[in-house]
Amino acid sequence: MTQPLTIALSKGRILDDTLPLLAEAGIHPAEDIHKSRKLIFDTNHDHIKLVVIRATDVPTYVEYGAADLGVAGKDVLMEYDSNNLCEPLDLNIATCRLMTAAIKDAVMPQGRLKVATKFVNTAKRYFAEQGRQVDIIKLYGAMELAPVTGLAHRIVDIVETGNTLKANGLVPMELIADVSTRLIVNESSFKTKYDRIKSLVDALGKET
Repeated sequence: MTQPLTIALSKGRILDDTLPLLAEAGIHPAEDIHKSRKLIFDTNHDHIKLVVIRATDVPTYVEYGAADLGVAGKDVLMEYDSNNLCEPLDLNIATCRLMTAAIKDAVMPQGRLKVATKFVNTAKRYFAEQGRQVDIIKLYGAMELAPVTGLAHRIVDIVETGNTLKANGLVPMELIADVSTRLIVNESSFKTKYDRIKSLVDALGKET
């Protein structure tokens, strides 16, 4: 019996952008994902299943083989920082920028910088490369409040339009990375299910 291919999809905006790509590649969920409470979905292919999970969990599911493939933002993959995932395709969806930001015209301290972010590992690597000593403060949301309330001098966050920063008196500063959504593959699955995964990668590649 043919082992199914399991694809882990990120919830939210990325899911909305991914489903049309899958449809163009001939993969359709058996039911409306947005109207269901299920987390695992059959498709019009007996050997392809979809799993819909939090974006930050996608690399974990793929690395440990619970999913053969996954769709995740480059920001998530940078933060996860694994060498055990293949990244064969940039899907060119949900594009944005990972940047530092601060209050406009704010004077930065000469000593240690306090940086608020949910991208702790990425921020540590970035500031280490810059030779800056920083104290990282982990937050899960509303990053823009951190400089305004004095919690941090700077933030590291995703920037799309920059409108939220502007509304809170902040300005984007250094670009850490341009972010888009990537297709990732479990290394073992790539070897054992190569033909089917390669066909899927090729089909999705034609739509990006």
